[in-house]
Amino acid sequence: MTLIQAILIAILQGATELFPVSSLGHAVIVPALLHWSLDPHGDTFLPFLVMLHLGTAVALLIFFWKDWSAIVQGLTGRDGTQRQAESIHIIALLVVATIPAVIIGGLLEHWLRALFGTARFAAIFLILNGALLLVTERIKSRERVHPDRAIAALTYADAAVIGLWQCLAFLPGISRSGATIIGGLLRNLNHEGAARFSFLMAQPVIIAATVREAFHLRHVDIPPGTMQIATIGAVIAAITALASTAFLMRYFHSHEQWALRPFGYYCLGIGAVAFVLLGH
Repeated sequence: MTLIQAILIAILQGATELFPVSSLGHAVIVPALLHWSLDPHGDTFLPFLVMLHLGTAVALLIFFWKDWSAIVQGLTGRDGTQRQAESIHIIALLVVATIPAVIIGGLLEHWLRALFGTARFAAIFLILNGALLLVTERIKSRERVHPDRAIAALTYADAAVIGLWQCLAFLPGISRSGATIIGGLLRNLNHEGAARFSFLMAQPVIIAATVREAFHLRHVDIPPGTMQIATIGAVIAAITALASTAFLMRYFHSHEQWALRPFGYYCLGIGAVAFVLLGH
């Protein structure tokens, strides 16, 4: 991997991990379109992948530091029993929402990615991702009679449903953030609330993936210079992810009526173009 390739992939990872457009789909499609001979599942790519995920996780922790700090302070009981119960409930919601991905990922992740891991399949699922975003936006716009809920008002059943939506992201081209935002919207969160819950969910998932990938590194002979490039990639991914998160949270707050539509049309267009180009 060259330094230019590393920088471009880091920017791509930092942005598409948070935008509802599928980081995995882009990681499969973009190198194929540019004819890069990179294997994102290969051992030589693993150190780079670990550092990219680490950079993204750090960026999310920095942005949502106040949220986590408030939750931890609530757990201590300093702000009263009501806040303590609310903090415990939010932590429990995040745990419940993560369980489906742990179970289904452990059983089916490698099989699904081996079966559908080609660039053309990623393009097809990217088109499906766009369609899901647009359909959900239409459904949400027709159901304004239901008041938007706060995250703390979610039930464990709501969290489990959102967690099941997250499992769609094991298919390359389906966005993890997009799927969980869809799940949140269908449980009557507004766009900003659904995005916040999605990004809070992302942090333990990304950290767990980083730890798992780092554990596998002990069996990998890392070529000279790889960690230097990976560190540069991590810093760039972190900066990009931090900027992306800040933009998205403001964007979802200001565009409640149609926030997912541009991403839906983008996925339809990019997926269709990639499918055609990769067929030649």
